[in-house]
Amino acid sequence: MIEYVQQFHPVMQGLLATLFTWFVTAAGAALVFGTRQVNARIMDSMLGFAAGVMIAASFWSLLAPGIEMAAALGHEPCWLTAAVGFLGGGIFMRLIDRFLPHLHPGLAMSQREGIKTSWQRSTLLVLAITLHNIPEGLAVGVAFGAAAAGLPSATIGSAVALAIGIGLQNFPEGAAVSLPLRREGMGRWKSFLYGQSSGLVEPLAGVLGAYFVLQMRDILPYALCFAAGAMIFVVVEELIPESQHNAKHIDMVTMATMVGFTLMMVLDVALG
Repeated sequence: MIEYVQQFHPVMQGLLATLFTWFVTAAGAALVFGTRQVNARIMDSMLGFAAGVMIAASFWSLLAPGIEMAAALGHEPCWLTAAVGFLGGGIFMRLIDRFLPHLHPGLAMSQREGIKTSWQRSTLLVLAITLHNIPEGLAVGVAFGAAAAGLPSATIGSAVALAIGIGLQNFPEGAAVSLPLRREGMGRWKSFLYGQSSGLVEPLAGVLGAYFVLQMRDILPYALCFAAGAMIFVVVEELIPESQHNAKHIDMVTMATMVGFTLMMVLDVALG
């Protein structure tokens, strides 16, 4: 598979990989054709699994290679490059979270975030998951762009592993939009279309990420660490609180998070 992927231009690699991650989002949204809801314990465990995948991907596929790449490119001290990039990613996501109107699944309209708007609940739910997908698509694109730079700290195998991991954790995100809309009375097809649309930002972010790091090789370490910081922000601010809101099964959710972390770590080490 890796040999096949290498035949394409890095920007095309980023596009194909993020199209795959969008497809898995759509697969999660397609659950509405079979049911109106998923057991709360299972849904929370899937979100916990997604959090584990993103934490592992942030370190193994982004932050650690970014630090190694900073050293290889002569950034001194390399930890400063990592710190600036990582915190920059978190600040970027905080600004989007502060101003973009959105509503997290399971919350009342009175608890919507961002600037005040008259947008419908369905639109706000889609935007909440879209917030998750911006750093994910960016991370995949940057990873493929970094692999094309020819530095040993970033490989095409690691980028493929990241795309697979992000794809796996996108499944519950698609369901997290479509199923609540279906429960509120929206039709199956319309609920599905809203759910899958939250993943459409990933191909755009992936292409932009791959393109810019190819044009500016020296920013690669910053870009990798920036993507890591953005993903950790989403995990800590969104996924973990959402997955552990029900105290009855926190232990199960915690184990699902550890399984997600382990799977992503194995993927990165095995393929990278």
